[in-house]
Amino acid sequence: MRRQKTYLGVPAYDPELSADIDPRTVRSGVSALESRLLRTLLRLMGQPRIRVVLWDGEEHYSEGNPPLGTVRFGDRGTLWRLATNSSLHFGDDYAAGRIEISEDLPAVLTELFRARVSNTSPGRIQRFVTRGVNRRRGNRPTDSRDNIHHHYDLGNEFYRLWLDREMSYTCAYFPTADATLEAAQLAKMDHVCRKIELRPGDTVVEAGCGWGSLALHMARNYGARVKAYNISREQVAYARERAAREGLDDRVEFIEDDYRNIEGRFDAFVSVGMLEHVGVDNYAGLGTLIDRVLHQNGRGLIHSIGQNRPEPTGAWTERRIFPGGYAPTLRQMMQIFEGPGFTVTDVENLRLHYARTLEHWLQRYESHIDAVRERFDEFFVRAWRLYLAASIGSFRSGSLQLFQVVFTRPTKNDLPWTRAYLYQPPRTS
Repeated sequence: MRRQKTYLGVPAYDPELSADIDPRTVRSGVSALESRLLRTLLRLMGQPRIRVVLWDGEEHYSEGNPPLGTVRFGDRGTLWRLATNSSLHFGDDYAAGRIEISEDLPAVLTELFRARVSNTSPGRIQRFVTRGVNRRRGNRPTDSRDNIHHHYDLGNEFYRLWLDREMSYTCAYFPTADATLEAAQLAKMDHVCRKIELRPGDTVVEAGCGWGSLALHMARNYGARVKAYNISREQVAYARERAAREGLDDRVEFIEDDYRNIEGRFDAFVSVGMLEHVGVDNYAGLGTLIDRVLHQNGRGLIHSIGQNRPEPTGAWTERRIFPGGYAPTLRQMMQIFEGPGFTVTDVENLRLHYARTLEHWLQRYESHIDAVRERFDEFFVRAWRLYLAASIGSFRSGSLQLFQVVFTRPTKNDLPWTRAYLYQPPRTS
């Protein structure tokens, strides 16, 4: 018998959403008010090039452009829920089967995000799509543990189904368009190591290490000594076991603790995919911490999902997928560096690399869908399909970015003269 997941006290499969659609509702026609309501919703969304089919077969789409896909509403309750809180209910109704999307799911979602991003009235659109957003969970130490447990402790076997061999759950770097996911994740780790000019004997602290692939890569291929902090118990246990198995546990220490408790002094600070869980209110504190732990000639890199203008995380993503998560703007990220007076030496946007990474993840997820369904339930299966596909759409449309920011002490003058060093073969210890 499959177990039903509960996320932070919220059942993952809501009975009122997942119940069979009432046939009496389907047979009843669409009222003039409901047709007008849908047209208003589509206008507020920026007139996306999609066809919407209502429960009685009535169709709506923007004239002049062929639709890229079809969104079907199972009953009138779906329409009214979207009108009251689209940020939450689109995801829940899709996961419950009340919304169906034909054709290419990532393409349809890309179009929805594209229409929103390209609209010339962002204030009005932002107010519409984010109203009703749940109050974001905090990022105090106790909150952070709950938030990380919610997403990352679903079980290593679940993530092993669709991640690469290194279990890298962050944006890969594709040196060529046809590179495999495995090759691209290794290339990402080399890209990071080159950016911080990693040398044999360097000491590195990593804040938020996932399943440990980058820390192990820095030790194995660059001769570094690494301390890696993480508050996901399952990830730390996996990383420690792998370090011991590969004979690297004398050079890499995995510590189950909050980044705020980092101790020691290091040549380099690295954080890949952790800033999204820190919270903007804690950025200045993070900068103070980095200032405390970096040597005088130290350097660092922060790799984070970002956005062009500050918008709150959607209610569905906050509630179902990433509680406490937030993608910052570059201006917000600067709060980390300005207080201690760090010099930002390089900013790179890998937005399309993350879209490509997610395409690989979604393809692998779908190829193992029966195994996912066996571990969880149908709501979970559809929710994570939507999460991965919507993430593809967010990066393709420019709704989300992927920033890699490199920084140093202001007096560090032995910097590479050009960026050619980033594209050399990796160093080995």
